[in-house]
Amino acid sequence: MEATSVLGFMYSSLLLGFSILTSVAVCGQVPCTPTVVGDLRVERFESKTYGKTMTIRVWLPAGYAEPGQSDQKYPTLYILDGQTLFDECTAFKGEHELRLDETVSKLVADGKVPPLIIVGIDSTGDRRDEYALYKNPVTEASKPEPNGKRLPPFVAEEVVPLVRRLYRVTTAAAETAIGGTSLGAAAALYTSLQRPDLFGLALLESPSLLLGNGQFLRDTAFIARAPDRVSISVGATEFDFPDIDSYFAPFRLKRAEAEAGIVKMTEELAANLRAARIKRSEVMLVVAPNGRHESTSWAARMPGAITFLFGGPR
Repeated sequence: MEATSVLGFMYSSLLLGFSILTSVAVCGQVPCTPTVVGDLRVERFESKTYGKTMTIRVWLPAGYAEPGQSDQKYPTLYILDGQTLFDECTAFKGEHELRLDETVSKLVADGKVPPLIIVGIDSTGDRRDEYALYKNPVTEASKPEPNGKRLPPFVAEEVVPLVRRLYRVTTAAAETAIGGTSLGAAAALYTSLQRPDLFGLALLESPSLLLGNGQFLRDTAFIARAPDRVSISVGATEFDFPDIDSYFAPFRLKRAEAEAGIVKMTEELAANLRAARIKRSEVMLVVAPNGRHESTSWAARMPGAITFLFGGPR
C-alpha cells in the first residue's frame, strides 16, 4: 500500500471501521485488463431503500447454463463490497481483488465445495453510511448516526428477491451465506442476525468492532439465535503499515496494544456466537499470524472460510 494512503487507511480502519472510503478503480485512468475468471453478470436496479441506483455482480459456476442443469438450485454466497471480489479493474484504489472467482473455481474442481453462486453487492461512495451500525464516539460525536441498520431490509427485500427471480439460487438458509470484510463484515453479521430465515451462514474477515466503542460486542452478548456456521478471521498484525506508530501517537495508542485489543474483541465475538441462548453457532476462528487489514490477507483466507461454510455435511 502506498505510504501516502496509509494514514487515511488507518484512520478509517481504526477509528471509522472501514478501509477505503471510495470505490475508485485500481487502475484509475490507466487502461486496465479485466481479471474476471468465468461467467460474471452485472445487474443494476433502482433501490427504494437508498433512493439511488445499486449494482450487484453475480458469478455463476461452470456448467450453470449447460443443457440438463435447468432445475438445479445452487448454494449461494452474498458478499458486500461486490466490486472488490472478482476484478482488479474494479477493486478499491490501493487494494486488490479478493479473487473469489479463482478461489471458488479451484475449490469446486478439487471437490472441496459444491458449485455455488456468488452475489457481490456493490457499495457506493456512501459506504460508511450504508454499512456502519454506530458512529465513533471519539471522532464523530457531533455527526448523525449512520444508516447501517437499513442494510438488512435492503438485502432481504430488494437484493434477494431480484437474485431469486433471475438466477437458480437455493432458498435454504442452511446453504446461503452473507459475508464481508472490515466494516462490511460487521454489517454482514448484523444482517444475518436480523434475517436468520435467509442467511444461515456468515463469512467475516477482520470485522470492524470498534464503532460505538465496542457496541456490537454488547449487542451480541445475549442473543437467542446465531447463524448455523460462522467463519471469522482476523490478523495478529492488522496494523502492520509504515509509520503507523507516529500515526497512533496523537491518540495515545500503541500498535501492539491496538492489535492485541482487536484480536481479543474478535475472540469475544466468536464466544458470543457460540453461547447464543437457543441456537448456537459452529464457529471457525482464525487468527492469522501475519495477517493485515487489507485485501491480500483477506483473499489468502478465503479458501479456508468458504470450505468451512460450504464443504462437508450440512
